[in-house]
Amino acid sequence: MARRVVVTGVGLASAVGIGTEETWQALLAGRGGVAPITHFDTTGFSVTFAAEVKNFDPLLYVEKKELKKMGLFIQFALTATEFALKQSKLTVTPDFAERTGVYIGSGIGGFDVIEREHTALLQGGPRKISPFFIPATIVNLASGFVSIRCGAKGPNSATATACSSSAHAVGDSFRIIQRGDADVMISGGSEAAITPLSVGGFASMRALSTRNDSPETASRPFDAERDGFVIGEGAGILIMEELEFARRRGAPIFAEVVGYGMSGDAFHITAPSETADGAVRAMRATLNDAKLQPEQVQYINAHGTSTPYNDKLETMAIKKVFGDHAKKLAVSSTKSMTGHLLGGAGGLEAGIAVLTLRDQVLPPTINYKNPDPECDLDYVPNQARKAEVEYVLSNSFGFGGTNAALMFKRWSE
Repeated sequence: MARRVVVTGVGLASAVGIGTEETWQALLAGRGGVAPITHFDTTGFSVTFAAEVKNFDPLLYVEKKELKKMGLFIQFALTATEFALKQSKLTVTPDFAERTGVYIGSGIGGFDVIEREHTALLQGGPRKISPFFIPATIVNLASGFVSIRCGAKGPNSATATACSSSAHAVGDSFRIIQRGDADVMISGGSEAAITPLSVGGFASMRALSTRNDSPETASRPFDAERDGFVIGEGAGILIMEELEFARRRGAPIFAEVVGYGMSGDAFHITAPSETADGAVRAMRATLNDAKLQPEQVQYINAHGTSTPYNDKLETMAIKKVFGDHAKKLAVSSTKSMTGHLLGGAGGLEAGIAVLTLRDQVLPPTINYKNPDPECDLDYVPNQARKAEVEYVLSNSFGFGGTNAALMFKRWSE
C-alpha cells in the first residue's frame, strides 16, 4: 500500500512578497506585483515590464562569499526553502539525513549569469569568465545548494520541463515518498529569467503582453482582452513528509498530497493541442490517482497564463474533465498577480493550493473585467472568497507539450 504524503511547510518568494505569509496576504488582498522592469535598461524593448521580486536582499539568506557561486534562481530557492523549513519546524539531523531528499525544478536556470559571463567573454576574453560560471547556472544546482545547506543526503534531482518543471518536481517527490525511497522531500521550483535575452526572446515570440502603458493590468487571465503573459520570478518550496514520520516529530500538517498526473501533447513545440487533449489527460490521470470523482473537487489553481490560446484551451479541458460540475467549480489564476514564473510557477502555485486548503479561502483572478464567451467558468474575479474546500487541483502546462497536475486534500485527522 502506498504511503501517505503530507505538506508540513510552504516557502514562497514572489513579486508580491518575500516570505510565505507576506505573499499569501498580498494575494488575498488582490495586490499585483507587475511593474516596469528595473533589472536592466529596457530602451528599445517592445516589452518594458515584468513581475520582479522587489527589495530582495540576498544577504539576508545567503552568505556574502557564497553569492558569486549562485545565479539569482538559486538565491530565490534558498530563500523560499528557509521560509518552508521554518514553517515546518524541520532541522535535518544525521539520523534521517539519508532519508531526506531535494528536488527543485527550473525551466531556464541561471540566465542572468549566462548573459553576464558572455559579456565578460566578449569584452575581456576567456580569462574573464568566472570559475563559478557553470555551477551558478545549471538547473540542478538549486537542489544542490539546498541539499548542502540542509544536510539532506537522500534523493537529489531537478526537472527542466519548461513551465511544468516544478509541478513535476513536486509530483515526482510525492512518488519518491510514496514508494519508500525517502521520508522527507524539499521540493518545488525557482526561476529568475527577467533578463534582456529572456524578455527579448519571449517578446519576439509574441508571447508577452505589450501593455506597457498599464503594466499593473497586463496580466489578465481569462479576460477577453488578454494579450499575453507577464514574465515573473521567485520560488515556491514545499516540505513534504511521509505521514507517520511527520506525526512522530510533531510537525504541523497543512494538507495531504493525494494525486499526480502527467501527459504529453505530441502536437507542437509551444502551442497546446487544439482539442486540449494533453491537459485533459493530465487532469484525468490526477483524479484517477487520487481515486476521486470530478464532483469532489471544489477549486482549481489554473495554469491561466493570460495568453489567448492557453486560457481558452484550459477552460475547454476543465469542461471536458469535469462536465456539468465545471460550472460549480471555482477556478482562479494567481499569475494575474505574481506573473508567470515559468519553471517556478508550479512550485509557487502548489504552495498557494496548500494555503487555500489551510485557510479555506480562494485567491482571486485580478484584472478580470471583460468576460470572454469562450472562457465561461467562475474565475473568482478580482476579490478573494471564503469557501469550504476539500480538494484543490493545480495545473501546469509547458512548452514542448509537457503537462502536470497535482491534487491536494484538506488535512483532517
